[in-house]
Amino acid sequence: MLALIEQLKLGAMWDFPGGIHPPENKHQSNQTPIEPASIPFEVIIPVKQHIGQQGELLVQVGDTVQKGQPLTRADLSMIVPVHASTSGVVSAIEPRVIAHPSGLKDLCVVITPDNCDRWGEKHALTDYKSQEPTALIEHIRQAGIAGLGGAGFPTARKLQSAIAQTDLLIINAAECEPYITADDRLMQDYAQEVIEGVRILQWILKPSLCVIAIEDNKPEAIHALHHALGQYEGIMIRVIPTKYPSGGEKQLIKILTNKEVPSGGIPADIGVLVQNVGTAFAIKRAIIDGEPLIERVVTLTGNSMGKPGNVWARIGTPVEHLLQRFFYRPEKKQARLILGGPMMGFTLNDVMAPISKTSNCILAPKRKELPEHNAELSCIRCSSCADACPQSLLPQQLYWYSKSQDYDKCESYNLNDCIECGACAYVCPSEIPLVQYYRQAKAEIKQRKVDADKSDRAKQRFEAKKARVEREKAARAERFGQAAQTRQQSSQDSAAIAAAIARAKTVKLTPSSDVKPAVAAAIARAKAKQAQLSEAPSEQDASTQNAANDMAAKREARKAEARARKAQKAAMTVTESPQSSEPTDITDKPAAKNAAVAAAIARAKAKKAQQEQEQEQEQEQKVSSNHETDAKQAAVAAAVARAKARKAAQSQQPALETDTKSNDVNAADSKKSAVAAAVARAKARKAAQQASTVEAQLTSTETHTETDKPAEAEGLNQSPPSHAASVNAESADHPADAKKAAVAAAVARAKARKAAQQASTADAQLTSTETHAEADKPVEAEGLDESPPSHAASVNAESADHPADAKKAAVAAAIARAKARKAAQQKAQSSNSLEDDA
Repeated sequence: MLALIEQLKLGAMWDFPGGIHPPENKHQSNQTPIEPASIPFEVIIPVKQHIGQQGELLVQVGDTVQKGQPLTRADLSMIVPVHASTSGVVSAIEPRVIAHPSGLKDLCVVITPDNCDRWGEKHALTDYKSQEPTALIEHIRQAGIAGLGGAGFPTARKLQSAIAQTDLLIINAAECEPYITADDRLMQDYAQEVIEGVRILQWILKPSLCVIAIEDNKPEAIHALHHALGQYEGIMIRVIPTKYPSGGEKQLIKILTNKEVPSGGIPADIGVLVQNVGTAFAIKRAIIDGEPLIERVVTLTGNSMGKPGNVWARIGTPVEHLLQRFFYRPEKKQARLILGGPMMGFTLNDVMAPISKTSNCILAPKRKELPEHNAELSCIRCSSCADACPQSLLPQQLYWYSKSQDYDKCESYNLNDCIECGACAYVCPSEIPLVQYYRQAKAEIKQRKVDADKSDRAKQRFEAKKARVEREKAARAERFGQAAQTRQQSSQDSAAIAAAIARAKTVKLTPSSDVKPAVAAAIARAKAKQAQLSEAPSEQDASTQNAANDMAAKREARKAEARARKAQKAAMTVTESPQSSEPTDITDKPAAKNAAVAAAIARAKAKKAQQEQEQEQEQEQKVSSNHETDAKQAAVAAAVARAKARKAAQSQQPALETDTKSNDVNAADSKKSAVAAAVARAKARKAAQQASTVEAQLTSTETHTETDKPAEAEGLNQSPPSHAASVNAESADHPADAKKAAVAAAVARAKARKAAQQASTADAQLTSTETHAEADKPVEAEGLDESPPSHAASVNAESADHPADAKKAAVAAAIARAKARKAAQQKAQSSNSLEDDA
């Protein structure tokens, strides 16, 4: 770039391809100074007058505005605000016809002037060199300055993109289009202010060199610029040949630097920035004077204009007001107005269209001056358009593709690089309005891009929504799954709880649940002893069994002696009973009643004992089913049963005492009770014989803890020692049978205890009535015992004397015998069931 700058200083210059030389016709309007325009009767300010988006409205209908007051807010870099060009009242905010080739309407703020033209608040930065470049750029943006050369690109955005990367600043003062002299007169009349605006741009961008490019057909403007510039260094005025369209941005860069802006790029890509001379003047007004862009220079020319010239037109002034100001005389036939120059302008269909920031000329030609060609002919493929194109495009191909609406081909042939200069249409012999086709194709391509962007955004929104729905669905499914899993887990937990409750109930129903800690400890000790016994040698088992047999023999001997003593007492009582039978007649009826009461009590006790016996049998069966392999538990259960038997015997003692008293009163009733007691003793002895076998086995396992224990209650009769020894021997040979026998013994012992309790009651009665008997009688033989002869004789003798009592005794004996038989049958059935289980 430094070498290029040296070449520029030495006067180097280049040329661009194509271009034309149409008649200039500039002398009509550049001969008089710029005149101020009067305030119109109505100001119509379009909200959007630039490339980009429109700002947000700050006013409403009925608001009073001041000159220079902003009407819209600019909060983005591509938004340029608009300002009120005069003071007045906002009379309407509505769509109005604007200065556009389409002739369509756009949103406008309509102000009714008050003709006071009062300024609002100004914000001037006189000492701009004390400000940062970014602050100056923001001030330019808020002043509403856009490119005044015709494109309308936001100046602040353009400066922001080129800051700190601009080597060459070019001020475009070429104004190459015919008829237009707005920049020419601006440089002639306001050269000093133009130079001041250029210096502000230099301060912001800090380029290496600034060049003011001006065509050689403006000698007065060139002289004025040199005079205003003086000896200031850093700004160079370069005069270029007159050629259309040398005023184009890319063409001017080509002329001065011989560089080409890449397709689709901007001048800042090659270190160059181009600004219009009118834009420089507007920047000076905004920074130094604090005035926003509210007016611009507009050329009014053409043979139909009575007084051609240039005027300071306020933004929003209707074209009709300016035409009246310069004495417009339209032709009667085919009168037309062109907004812009003859090459790039467009026909204005409504004279109420307002002046905008990009409006630089109003051309009112006559038919002979600028004929209108309406007859479009076929293309003859002469290639004149291609030769005249300054962008080196193929206008003929672009024409065909635009006409056939093949916009993809148009883009491939770089339609967007067309500057719409109109050189191709100017040289076309077929008078084809090529620029109109290109503008329409560009508009369609732009709309397609907008639609594509909308579609892409809609697609993105749809995909985002779809993804969101899928995420929500997955999350919902996950929540449902977790809920189902939680329910399943809770059901499993409830099932587990129910099973635990059932097990607890089962355990509670089992005898082990009622076992107290002491009993549990005894069970544990018994298991330990059993484990020791299982580990001990066979000789130790034999010795243990012998000791158990000896202990059982001693116990049986003691029990036999006790039975002998009881028998003697019973015999003595029977022999002495006739002597005490005389007073029986006096107390016959009360004695009978007492005997009936005693019998009822005995029957109730018998039923209760039978129920308890059945319950104990059920519990012992459960114990045997749950602990078949543990003989020690059976022993513990037997101990518990014995304890219950003792407790029942103790509870029956008061009843026995009352029975004894009643028997003392009535001896005959005592005889009957003696008979019943004899029957009960027979039953007890028979049950004891069955339990003796198992008792011997149990005593063999209790030798370590009960060797010195006294004998059991006298009411429990067991088998002789010899029989117990044989059973123990068999148990040693068959351990499994011993375990089963232990279970059977538990049942037998319970029955034996009950019978023994009944027998003990009868013995107590006999003892009280047989106090005078002294004879020693032998113990009854095993089996069913009967009364001794003496006792039988006495009973028979007394029965003869008292027939009624004899009958009652006979009935009682029959009942006792029936009960004995029934008990024997039940014992046989239980023994058979136990054998089957074994």
